[in-house]
Amino acid sequence: MPDPIVTVGAIMLAGALLGLLLLIAALRRYRRVHLLRGTLYLGMSATVVLAALTAVLVALNLFTYTRLTHEQHAARVVTRGLGERRYVVTVEPPNRPAQHYEVRGDEWQIDARVLKWRAPATLAGFDTVYRLERLSGRYSDIAEERAGPRTVYPLAEPSEVDLWSLIRRHHRYIPLVDALYGSAAFVPMAEGAQYDVSVSASGLVVRPANEAARKAVGAWQ
Repeated sequence: MPDPIVTVGAIMLAGALLGLLLLIAALRRYRRVHLLRGTLYLGMSATVVLAALTAVLVALNLFTYTRLTHEQHAARVVTRGLGERRYVVTVEPPNRPAQHYEVRGDEWQIDARVLKWRAPATLAGFDTVYRLERLSGRYSDIAEERAGPRTVYPLAEPSEVDLWSLIRRHHRYIPLVDALYGSAAFVPMAEGAQYDVSVSASGLVVRPANEAARKAVGAWQ
C-alpha cells in the first residue's frame, strides 16, 4: 500500500512539472508573437502551479494529524492538586514533550478531531487520522459550570490552512471523505491521578492508569 506522503508528493511534483511545461509553452508563443495562445498557456500554468501550492499547504496541515489504523495510545494525562478545584494537568502525547496546564473544575475534558476516508482513499494509503484539539476544565454541577471560572487550552498548533474547516465547508464536493467529526471524553481530577487516552475510529477513550485514578472514577457521581 503506498504511503500517503509519497502519493501527495507525487501529485505536487506532477503539478510542478506540468506548470513548468505550460510556462515554457507560453514563453514560446510570446516569442512568436502569438499573444492569445501565450496568455492562455500562461493562465493554465498559473492555475496548475496554484493548485500544486494548495496541495502543499493541505498536505502540511494533514501532517499535523496522526494516522490511525487501530486503537492506539494518544496521550498520558496526570493531574495534581493546587487548591480548591485547581489542578495542574499534564498532557504527554507519544514522542512529544509533556505540557502543563492549570485547570479549574471537578473534571478535565479532552477533545479531538477525527477524519475518516472512503475506500478508494484508504486503498491509496490514507488511513483514518486524528488530532488532539483542546483541554478544558469542567464542573459536575451545571449551575457551577455556568458561574465558575472556565479554563480551556489548545492542544494543536495553528496552521496556515485549516484542513478541517476546508473539508467541512466543501464536504459535498470531496467524495473521498467518509466522515468528519469531533470526539470528547471527560473524567474526574484527583491528586496524583494518571489516565491513558486512546483513540480509535469511533473516538476517544480514557482509562485509569493508577490507583488514584481508579478511586476517583469509582467515587465519581
